[in-house]
Amino acid sequence: MGSVSTPSLPSPGLAPRLRDAFLAADFTADGLLDLLGAPAYTALARSETVPALRATREDGVLSALVRLFLLQRPVARQRARTALPLEECLADGWLVRDGDEVRATVDVRPYGGPEGQDWFIVSDLGCAVGGAGGAGGQGKGVVLGVGGASTTLAGITVRTPVASALDVGTGSGIQALHAAQHATRVTATDLNPRALDFTRLTLALSGAREADLREGSLFEPAGAETYDLIVSNPPFVISPGARLTYRDGGMGGDDLCRSLVQQAGERLNDGGYAQFLANWQHVEGEDWQERLRSWVPRGCDAWIVQREVQDVTQYAELWLRDSGDHRADPAAYAARYDAWLDEFEARGTKAVGFGWITLRKSGSERPSVVTEEWPHPVEQPLGVSVRAHFDRQDYLRASDDAALLADRFVLAPDVVQEQVGPPGAEDPEHVVLRRHRGMRRATTVDTVGAGFAGACDGTLSAGRILDAIAQLIDEDPVLLRDRTPRALRLLVEEGFLVPAESGPTG
Repeated sequence: MGSVSTPSLPSPGLAPRLRDAFLAADFTADGLLDLLGAPAYTALARSETVPALRATREDGVLSALVRLFLLQRPVARQRARTALPLEECLADGWLVRDGDEVRATVDVRPYGGPEGQDWFIVSDLGCAVGGAGGAGGQGKGVVLGVGGASTTLAGITVRTPVASALDVGTGSGIQALHAAQHATRVTATDLNPRALDFTRLTLALSGAREADLREGSLFEPAGAETYDLIVSNPPFVISPGARLTYRDGGMGGDDLCRSLVQQAGERLNDGGYAQFLANWQHVEGEDWQERLRSWVPRGCDAWIVQREVQDVTQYAELWLRDSGDHRADPAAYAARYDAWLDEFEARGTKAVGFGWITLRKSGSERPSVVTEEWPHPVEQPLGVSVRAHFDRQDYLRASDDAALLADRFVLAPDVVQEQVGPPGAEDPEHVVLRRHRGMRRATTVDTVGAGFAGACDGTLSAGRILDAIAQLIDEDPVLLRDRTPRALRLLVEEGFLVPAESGPTG
C-alpha cells in the first residue's frame, strides 16, 4: 500500500468566523442529532454514512455543512455560499473548487463538551467518522479525529483546576481542548507536525485558548518542565515496525507505553496526575500484573485497570482491519498477518491487554499500586471516581486498624443491597452490595457485613456498631473487632463506605 501525500492545512485565522457560521446553522452535536435522527447519528460511529446522506438530501444550511465537513461530499457552490463565507473559505484553504461544486479539505466533527460546550474536532479527511476506518491508506502522517479511545481518556481524566497540563501525542487536540477548560497553561506535543497544526485548528474553531504546541517524541519537547496533569493517548499498538504514526509506537513490544509511564514520574509536580491509555504484552511465564507494577515510577501511587484482553490472532486482525489491509491483495494481507505473528512469537507474547494507567505523585515511601481486571460496564465520566480512589488510598494508608474502628462511616449514596438465594428461603444464601455509579462495583458480604454497612450513617464509630452487632448475635465483641478491619478496608477501598468527615460522596 503506497503512501499518499498530505495537503497543506487551512489557516486558523478564519476560525472565529467559521465557528459563528457553524453555530448559526446549528452545526453542533445536538443539531446533528435533531437533523439526522438517532439511527443515522449512531450509524456514523460505525463508519456507515448512507443514512446520514439520505437525511441531508434536501436543501438547507445545516445539511450543506454536514455533507461538506462531516461526510466529505461535494456541495454546489451556491448552496455552500448560503452556509459559509465562501470566498474566504476558499482563500484560507478550508474548501477547494471542484467544477461547479466545492469540497472540504478537512474533516470537522461537532463535539459536545462536558458542560454543554459546542466544540469542533478537526482531522484528516475520512477520519472523523467512525475512527480510523482504513485511514492507513492515507499516508503515514494521517491525523485521526474523535474515536472511542480518545473519549475514554477524556472521561477518566481528573478535572480539578491546575496550573499546568501536558498532552503527549496530541493528535487532533481533543485532550488539549478538554485540559484548556481547567488548566491555566496547556502544552501539547506530537512527533507529527501536522498533528500540531490540527490541534491549533481544533482549539481555534472551538473557541478555546491557544496551547503551547511543541514537536517531538514523548517527553522530549517538555525538557525539564513539570506539570500538574499529564495525559496521553499514545500510539500504543504493538506491531512489527512503525507504518502509521497515529497508532504504531515504533519501539519493540510495549516499550513505548512502558517508557511513557516510567518517565512520567519525574515530570509530575507533587499531587499531580498522569493518565494514559496503553496496550501491554501478556508474556509466557510472566504475570501481567507484576509486569505492569514494574513500570510504576518511584514516588507514585498507581491504579492500573485492564479492560480487555485479546489473543495475538484477534489483536493482529483488529489492527490489520484498522489500516485497511484486509481490503488489499490477499497475498500481501497474509504476509502482513504472518509478520505480526512472527513478532509476537519472537517476544513470547501470548495475548495483549488494553486498559488505563493512572499515576499520582504522592512521594510516599509506601506507594499504593492497585492492578485489576475490570471488563464490566462503567459509568463515564470517571474523573471524580479516579480522584476518590486515590483519596481513599491516602486515608487507608494513614489509618491502622484501631483508627478504622474509632472512625465513623456513611454508606455511599449509590449503594443498594441485593439478597441472593432460592425463592421462599427464610434467609438469603448471600448478600451483595452493589454500586450503581462510577465503576459499578459489587461485593459479597455476610450478614454481619450487611448489618454493619446498613448501620453506617455517620452517627456511631465502626467499633461501637460492631459491639452492638456482637451483642445481637451473641458473639465475643473482641473477636468480632479483630476479624472485621480487613473486610472494612475492602469496603472503604472500593467506595462502599466513606469516612463520615469526607461527606457522602467521598
